Amino acid sequence: NLVTAGLLSVTGNITAGNLSVNTGTVSVGAIVNNNANGVGNIGTTGTRFNTVFALASSAQYADLAEYYLSDQPYPAGTVVAFGGNKELTRCDIDHDVAVAGIVSDRPAFEMNAGIQGDHPVALALAGRVLCHVVGPVRRGQMLVAAGSGRARAEDNPHMGAVIGKALTDFDGSTGTIEVVIVRI
Repeated sequence: NLVTAGLLSVTGNITAGNLSVNTGTVSVGAIVNNNANGVGNIGTTGTRFNTVFALASSAQYADLAEYYLSDQPYPAGTVVAFGGNKELTRCDIDHDVAVAGIVSDRPAFEMNAGIQGDHPVALALAGRVLCHVVGPVRRGQMLVAAGSGRARAEDNPHMGAVIGKALTDFDGSTGTIEVVIVRI
């Protein structure tokens, strides 16, 4: 049933499937998600809000990333450099100072998310991400590009070559570890 009213005042609860307000303002005391975690969005990719005013927020994931265009799609954990025929390409040079960083899997915060073009990748700028490495690596060691889209430990890195610090030990030849993004 459709009800049209100029003013609706309710002192109890309202249970409804959908509420649509085409013009005007909706004022509430609290917004509660009664569905499962991760269900429901505020806004859409085509209809956004301008500014969100809040005291705090939290995220399930652990890094801040910015989208850049790459010359081809790269999986999360790949070490990339500035270059190629787009903004980013796989880093194939050992100890490269043109290294940009690590491709993120699920950033907690995404900048430049509306980038247009082929092969946008989320480049981790801060926080922790998974990274493809060649070993051995010790927790706390600085990481630089190793070539082939991987990182390696380096005790005496060149300025501009450090992409992060290892958060775990790794004794294998190739694998994936968690890294905290650090730029030196």
